[in-house]
Amino acid sequence: MRMVRFLTTQEVVERLGISKQTLFRYEKKGIFPKPKRNLINHWRCYTQEDIVKLKKIIGGAGEL
Repeated sequence: MRMVRFLTTQEVVERLGISKQTLFRYEKKGIFPKPKRNLINHWRCYTQEDIVKLKKIIGGAGEL
């Protein structure tokens, strides 16, 4: 069984080089897909695959 390590919002913004506000704004506008949520505390949970997808989106988002 493979354990998936979830990343926090802080870890995601550090890896993407954007602010939390930008992450949340892109999510709200539908530029980024809504992430999974922790069932207990409802915090956003990201996987390494999510990071790869978000980096691809940012790469093509020069006009934003």
